[in-house]
Amino acid sequence: MEPVTASESGELTKTGGRGSLESPEVYGNVPGHVIPILEREFDDFDEESEKFLGGEIAEDQFIGFRLKQGVYGQRQADVQMIRVKLPMGGITPDQLDTFADVIEEYAPLRKGHITTRQNIQIHHVPLRDAAQLIRRISDSGLSSREGCGNTVRNVTGDPWAGVSEGELFDITPYAGAYVRYFVRHPTTQLMPRKVKTAFTATDDDRAITGIHDIAFIPRERDGARGVEVRVGGGTSIMPRVAPTLYEFVELDNGDYLKVAEAVFRIFDRQEWLRVNRARARIKVLIDKIGIDAFREQVEEELQGDWVNERNFDPTPLLLIHDEEANAPEPSTSYTQPNGDHSAFERFRTSNVKPQRQEGFSTVQARVVRGDLTPEQLRGLGQIMRDYSGGYARTTVEQNLVLRWVRDDSAYEVWQRLGELGLNEAGADEIVDVVSCPGTDSCKLGITASMGLNRAVQQRVEEMDIDDPLTKRIHIKMSGCPNGCSQHHIANIGFYGASIKVGGRTMPAYVAHIGGNYEGGDVVMGHRLKVRLPAKRVPDAVERWLRLYERDRNDGEEFNAFAERVGYETLEAEVKELSLPVEFSLDTMNQFIDWNRHEPYKVVRGEGECAV
Repeated sequence: MEPVTASESGELTKTGGRGSLESPEVYGNVPGHVIPILEREFDDFDEESEKFLGGEIAEDQFIGFRLKQGVYGQRQADVQMIRVKLPMGGITPDQLDTFADVIEEYAPLRKGHITTRQNIQIHHVPLRDAAQLIRRISDSGLSSREGCGNTVRNVTGDPWAGVSEGELFDITPYAGAYVRYFVRHPTTQLMPRKVKTAFTATDDDRAITGIHDIAFIPRERDGARGVEVRVGGGTSIMPRVAPTLYEFVELDNGDYLKVAEAVFRIFDRQEWLRVNRARARIKVLIDKIGIDAFREQVEEELQGDWVNERNFDPTPLLLIHDEEANAPEPSTSYTQPNGDHSAFERFRTSNVKPQRQEGFSTVQARVVRGDLTPEQLRGLGQIMRDYSGGYARTTVEQNLVLRWVRDDSAYEVWQRLGELGLNEAGADEIVDVVSCPGTDSCKLGITASMGLNRAVQQRVEEMDIDDPLTKRIHIKMSGCPNGCSQHHIANIGFYGASIKVGGRTMPAYVAHIGGNYEGGDVVMGHRLKVRLPAKRVPDAVERWLRLYERDRNDGEEFNAFAERVGYETLEAEVKELSLPVEFSLDTMNQFIDWNRHEPYKVVRGEGECAV
């Protein structure tokens, strides 16, 4: 298949080179090489950055420009966060090496951060270095284009797509075509707000379609491949589960691209949404008029002249790549456990899953808080080369799934991960706590959610939980109500808040109980009527877990237990912890946030997601 790319106008062009709008870089059909790269954009970024720094253009004018390039402002002055898109989480060993290189050169904290949308973010980058960084990563096929702004953001997907038991077909090629179709598309450059997309692989819905603006679930009908299309989900201040727009939309004829563009065209025309960008999401429109009325608008939109001006054939855009053909060959000998191998067996139970291809498994590296050092990034890249054919994908739990690992080499992979500090058991279990960066970098952050993550994880590990049902509980926390950690759908979730005590303020959290995102059933948790001081949250978590283990019925899962005993019971269990204390030498620690040394105060800037 000849290489194809999307030009700045959105038209598809065959190309053999790189360096201009007329001749962009060819993208290769390899996971990690999905978004076409335009050299011209880096030159433009350099030029616009210098104009801004020189006072020639206003900040509000420059913000919109840099957001499209994935460069996001932080709460700290004069530094930026670079959000690098990893469609469906796909990444290559060379790209991990590239991340390590640019982090060492440009990021003072020497770490990259896997997000709950499968991106990798790099923080505290000076603006003048930002253009150099995004140019450097492009050499390995990485792109930050439209990682921010009112665009189609990183397209997330099931990291087990293509190797998962029970899937009708591999959704990856079609997700890749969707990415390529809409990047730089004229309709999606300045919508009322961002659009989050998910392609899941099975009805287990590991991509969590219910919390997305638009999402796709594989379906088959009369021998044709298709998808169920869901529209209008989201978390944040108005959490909604996406309803179904269509039960079946065909894939191979490009109808899924056509329907998606119709949805975006309608959304783009809603001028009333632009008045309040903080609430300008597709879910607000769906909530106002209902999914049936919205479907009628889509049907009408599909009759427009624009349909005949487009080429929806996904064939030239499909991400077609035979991973199995590059899977590692069997070795003549593998290292096997010798003596006490209980730690490896715990890891195998929680982190290793058999693929549908016989003889292969996926191995999930648990990345604590999603943070990876340059040494870990390079080490993971080498493990991929040695054991997974070079294939891995990031996850919404901020981990990394190695694919195509020979069953017999799982122990060696565990050993190698151990050398990097990445072979802890418990992936996707209670110890695998998820959080956003919070006040470590985000302008909207109210609390230090990364610090709370560390404290809660430590407490849970100290509890030495071996009960299988308790292990299945998910804990997530966000540094503000917006929900970047997806705390709404956790069994136990928290968002950052504050408590006024006299003339002082203490960091606090509001709890959500009973959320769910597993098994294809998305449920928003119930918000409790207690506000917990930040330093008491680990105590509250322990009390709830002990209550659950003590009073549950046989085989009763946590959410069912919470509903049976009542949320008032859970509130009463931590009521004592919610009572604020007066400031004194003995209590001043509660007026200091996790991982901080100075008295707490609410400092919340204007977020750029809604710019």
